[in-house]
Amino acid sequence: MAKKYNFVTIIEQDEDGMYIGSVPSLKSCYTQAETLEELFLRMREVIELCLDVENDIIQNNFIGLQQMEIVR
Repeated sequence: MAKKYNFVTIIEQDEDGMYIGSVPSLKSCYTQAETLEELFLRMREVIELCLDVENDIIQNNFIGLQQMEIVR
């Protein structure tokens, strides 16, 4: 029987316009792309790869995100 997973994915955009996606609950699970459509495809691929090698998969409950500005 297949197991169903739900992962929180964080998507950011760098100073060059590239989209970066990461899954905090999977070690080293991140990728980047020039478009969001391409990023979503790559995120599915990288999650599948991470699931192949990850032994201890944690399913955290998503609460929310907060962007914080720090001026120094």
